Amino acid sequence: MTTRAFSGEQIELRHGDHRAVVVEVGAGLRTYDLGERRIIDGYGTDRLPSGSRGQILVPWPNRVRDGRYEWEGNALQLDITEVPHHNAMHGLLAWRNWTVAERDSARVVMSHVLHPTPGYPFELAVEMTYELGDGGLTVTASAINEGETACPFGYGFHPYLAPPGPELIDDCEIRLPGASVQLVDEQLIPYAHEPVAGGEHDFREPRVLGPRMLDHCFLDLLRDSDRLARATIAGPAGTTTLWSDAACPFLQVYTGDTLELAQRRHGLAVEPMSCAPNAFVSGEGLIRLAPGERYLAACGISTS
Repeated sequence: MTTRAFSGEQIELRHGDHRAVVVEVGAGLRTYDLGERRIIDGYGTDRLPSGSRGQILVPWPNRVRDGRYEWEGNALQLDITEVPHHNAMHGLLAWRNWTVAERDSARVVMSHVLHPTPGYPFELAVEMTYELGDGGLTVTASAINEGETACPFGYGFHPYLAPPGPELIDDCEIRLPGASVQLVDEQLIPYAHEPVAGGEHDFREPRVLGPRMLDHCFLDLLRDSDRLARATIAGPAGTTTLWSDAACPFLQVYTGDTLELAQRRHGLAVEPMSCAPNAFVSGEGLIRLAPGERYLAACGISTS
């Protein structure tokens, strides 16, 4: 089934009662449901993905201060896309058309080639694979440096987990695996880390979110025996888990308080990332992708 919409072609995936829709514009995840239960807080075919919901963040996630960075002796300037804080935000591929490279009823591979631009004069071949199975949704990212020089690279995925039962996330219990959190300045750029132990950002054990406002990057992620980090949101209808592998050692969490009123706190953005905010400037977690080198990461969403 395919239809046309603001976000281009709608690619519907099904496996049993699992249903997800991936979109042509940005290769993002627009919806994911299990039967009658919403798993992510998505958006309609006649809407833009406000708050970057479901989007893929390449070649950097989060922010670059003032859009300026240096790479191997060259000063580069990205477009300012977060005007209120004067930052370059969430990469270059969220609004590009992607191509369906492979597809069956429960799986799709989306592909895009990012050609050099003045602010990012490098070439990447990027693929996103979405696959539904008994265990939920798995999302795999692949990026290859197709250029002749090394390039700076970062990746992130930006779903909003829907509250399982209540209307707002305030009434849910959440668990976040970060042992440390970044402190940010007025541009929402990190300037320091601190341990979460005993503080307001300590969600290593499940606790009710309440009115707390989050737009923070967590690091030093606690991992289970399978080396996966897991964040959860729980309510009367069950628990939703977002897991990520070791290729994403950072986790941005956002409660949506700056969104338009009708969407505030209706979903919890849990964003696995390969690097910290402002990594193009700070270098924290930044990947130096050599010519021909591939970056590969996996994350997913499961329910109980």
